[in-house]
Amino acid sequence: MSSREFDIIVLGATGFTGALVAEYLLARYGVDGELRWAVAARNEGKLAALRESLGAGADTLASLVADSLDEASMQKLVKRARVVVTTVGPYAHYGSALVAACAANGTHYCDLAGEVQWIRRMIDLHEETAHQSGARIVHCCGFDSVPMDIGAWFLQREALQRHGMHCDSITLLVRAIRGGASGGTMASMMNVMREARADRSVARVLARPYSLNPAGDQTGADAGDQRGVRFNPDAQTWTAPFVMASVNTRVVRRTHALLGHPWGREFRYHEAIQTGGGPAGWIRAAAITAGLVGLVSAASFDWSRKLLERFVLPKPGTGPDRTARETGFFKLMQIGRLADGTILKAKIKGDRDPGYGSTSKMLAECAVCLAMDDVDSGGGILTPAAAMAEPLLERLRANAGLGFDILD
Repeated sequence: MSSREFDIIVLGATGFTGALVAEYLLARYGVDGELRWAVAARNEGKLAALRESLGAGADTLASLVADSLDEASMQKLVKRARVVVTTVGPYAHYGSALVAACAANGTHYCDLAGEVQWIRRMIDLHEETAHQSGARIVHCCGFDSVPMDIGAWFLQREALQRHGMHCDSITLLVRAIRGGASGGTMASMMNVMREARADRSVARVLARPYSLNPAGDQTGADAGDQRGVRFNPDAQTWTAPFVMASVNTRVVRRTHALLGHPWGREFRYHEAIQTGGGPAGWIRAAAITAGLVGLVSAASFDWSRKLLERFVLPKPGTGPDRTARETGFFKLMQIGRLADGTILKAKIKGDRDPGYGSTSKMLAECAVCLAMDDVDSGGGILTPAAAMAEPLLERLRANAGLGFDILD
């Protein structure tokens, strides 16, 4: 790996999010410094335009032409880098050849996938190959699911240090978000619904709380994700379902399994949106629930899904302007309950909109961590916390504008 030409290759760099990743790497690490990196995409003209848009500092930035649907192209690409980071989704359409190539060649990999059915497929197909080659294949390296996965690991570390025991359960509440959903995320969600409608086995994978756990280890204390309005007594707030819980909860549970169940076989993990107390909080929770039910219902049928994609949802490759990204933010709260009844709370915050500004920084730092840091995880299909944990936590705090803090 040390003899490879690049530390990182950013595939899909001419897309909206890929360009943000490139912009961040250029600003943070430069081009001719310690980090050797390159950008890659299908179109050479668009790569030239990207370098021009990045400014004078990108004059010497290497650019590579590669097609994510061409297996030979992916094999050639991954042999040139220690890490390939990709923003080319939906990953069920464009990501499989790259994962296969990275697993076979011992090349580390990270993405923004939130497609549970596809991640399950990659685990089944490439887990053993990646384990043997030493490739760390890390999915879900954006807002889903880095803050939640690293956050759960952080809270459990603090619980053990402060109280001598881990939390039996963790509930994550979304307190505030400013920023729209990513067009790529919505395209991936629509593809998930399309696959689930066409194949009931996909629907069953999506429904199982432990569907991303290793084979033979897919049971536990958690039931399905929250579907309606609930009251959280620890936070004294009404809550509504959180659409990304269907990905995040399964990532956290896979982390726990890959680490050897250090938090106990009965550990439970839950996510929801905080809407406030009293009648107003209940009304807000009910409105969010109704909106989510309407979205899922509309996405379940071909004709209504096409209308959503054409007239309602943001398009892949598009996103908010710089002002909107830089004034966006997110605030999350974790509530951990220990076996003796002690409650330990933490806050997680990000300084940019979650779908683009913050996600691009998280993804970039995941790639740098895999390329440059001394992480002790072996190869396999991993999660952010199972792969990187402590070094990634420190990078997110130092460079990516994320905060993880215990609430006193």
